[in-house]
Amino acid sequence: MASSMSGSQQTTTSLGIAFGAGAGALWGLVFLAPELVPAFSPLQLAAGRYLVYGAISALLIAPRWRQLCRKLSRGDWSALLWLGLAGNTLYYTLLTSAVQIGGIAMTSLVIGFLPVAVTIIGSRAAGAVPLGRLMPSLILCSAGAIMIGLEALQVPSAASQQQQLIGLLCAIGALVSWTCFAIGNSRALARLNDISASDWNLLTGVVTGAQSLVLIPLAILAGTVAHDALAWAQFAGVSIAIAVLASIVGNAFWNRMSRLLPLTMVGQMILFETLFALFYGYVWERRWPTLLESAAFAFVVLSVWTCIGAHQAHARRGRAVAGA
Repeated sequence: MASSMSGSQQTTTSLGIAFGAGAGALWGLVFLAPELVPAFSPLQLAAGRYLVYGAISALLIAPRWRQLCRKLSRGDWSALLWLGLAGNTLYYTLLTSAVQIGGIAMTSLVIGFLPVAVTIIGSRAAGAVPLGRLMPSLILCSAGAIMIGLEALQVPSAASQQQQLIGLLCAIGALVSWTCFAIGNSRALARLNDISASDWNLLTGVVTGAQSLVLIPLAILAGTVAHDALAWAQFAGVSIAIAVLASIVGNAFWNRMSRLLPLTMVGQMILFETLFALFYGYVWERRWPTLLESAAFAFVVLSVWTCIGAHQAHARRGRAVAGA
């Protein structure tokens, strides 16, 4: 019986990691969007992406809308509202602002600590792996994030100290925003057993699409470059592709993973986005990673590996205690 439970847990963990890797692979594509349509501002890209995300979500969920609405309380709608803001609209706006104002070097270094923040908070949950046993994974994760940041810092920056400070505050805001989303989303999915992970993603998309309507006037005002019909067609194509792949499919994978893995492991899965984003960047730039980037890759992989090992050891100890 214990062996059967162990095998089931291993299958669940493996499936959760696969969904986490899939989400990271699709989310990493978002970083290519500015390269594909460089004439458009990040605010315009955010507005386009989430408007399409909301429209597609509304179409897909329309047949089940009334049925789902009967299952949702006022508190659930409030959760969807702030999750859409924290995980999509506000996070992406703060992130792009940090890159524009403070540069990609500082931003990548701050955002690289997302797994650490989520894992530390997740370790306080009942039955979670103690933080001390996750420390090797957290140290490796931090080392990888620092190496990525150090590599990026070698790129010269023309930003003033004041700009760097504003950019730093935006990056920290993005870090806090997505940490709150990851934790709140996992807890919401654990609480709502009668709503599928896919439907929860679509509901989040509808709310995020509504929020993106506020971004449209700002994006128009922020746009200082005139675009021809071909440029707008390319922009529409990128917005649709990113919305479908990253927001619809990628978020659905993430929600499935969030229901299969404990929060302390959910934090580590964010590392896959960094790995795939870097890989896509190397392919786009047609180059191999530097020595420092290769070391960062190794530390990130080891961080996830040691985190999985800590959870497996914790599960074995739990089964031993239950058997005794």
